[in-house]
Amino acid sequence: MKNKLTVQRLRFALRCARHLFAAAAIFLWVGPSGAAAQPSSVNGGGNGTFNADLDGDGDIDGTHFGFAVVLTPKGAVNGHFTCQMAGNMDFLGLKLMLVEGQVSSAFFAPTSVTFSGTADVTFEPGGVFTDIPFTVIATAGGPGAGTIQLTLIGVFDGVTGDTIPGDNNYSLPVETVLSGNISIK
Repeated sequence: MKNKLTVQRLRFALRCARHLFAAAAIFLWVGPSGAAAQPSSVNGGGNGTFNADLDGDGDIDGTHFGFAVVLTPKGAVNGHFTCQMAGNMDFLGLKLMLVEGQVSSAFFAPTSVTFSGTADVTFEPGGVFTDIPFTVIATAGGPGAGTIQLTLIGVFDGVTGDTIPGDNNYSLPVETVLSGNISIK
């Protein structure tokens, strides 16, 4: 009788171990249920609008924008950002305003990404300013939903369009996607 009881307990223990092993394998293969993967890339392009006349000329101001930022599996950030006001997008009465730079850091959240780097800023008329630090906050979405907000660090404080005069930065207002899309994956 004692052997029969020991054999039953051993079989029960083996069955339990087999079920636990199978459950652990499924958990490791599929992952925990309900866990959302951390985003690691953002890209966007299109036209944006500030929904306001920032320079008082009677026209609603906006930009053309394009960017792509990737967080690599090793934690490095690579990317490029371009924002321009030219042609059909009026801004501050300039014929051209171009911010073009490399992205060197980023913080990813489920519906927004904040990224930074250095850029060349070109004004026509006005010339080129090099190695200007910038920060962009981007939220996912298409027309009427996605947004970007550009801040140039340490320059142009108090110039028309600056939303926080006196902070030593040029902080543009939040810009809403007019056409195009911003995608965070």
